[in-house]
Amino acid sequence: MQVLFRSRHPQAQALRELAERRVRFVLRRLAWLVPRADVQFSDLNGPRGGVDKRCQIELRTDGQGPVVVTSVAQDWRTALDLALARAARFLLRLRSRGAAPRRLPRAAAELSL
Repeated sequence: MQVLFRSRHPQAQALRELAERRVRFVLRRLAWLVPRADVQFSDLNGPRGGVDKRCQIELRTDGQGPVVVTSVAQDWRTALDLALARAARFLLRLRSRGAAPRRLPRAAAELSL
């Protein structure tokens, strides 16, 4: 899996290796589904502080189109972890939708007999 990292903020640049390792670790079982991940950090309101650290992750999936997940938190690490958790849940749900056909409710199955 190819992981691309973008940020203009100097503190976020220090997290480049951590972000790449976390993305690879969280998506390790779904790496066959995601050939490329773009991670982007931004500070929404500059030096004023507050809940303003944004992490946006764009996952390029094979056959399903791009998946974009964003989270905002107090610090960079929390924003990254929240976005990765949301992305992993979405990918698992996407995979389970396509893997098995949905079952008919019991009443509908009995009617078709």
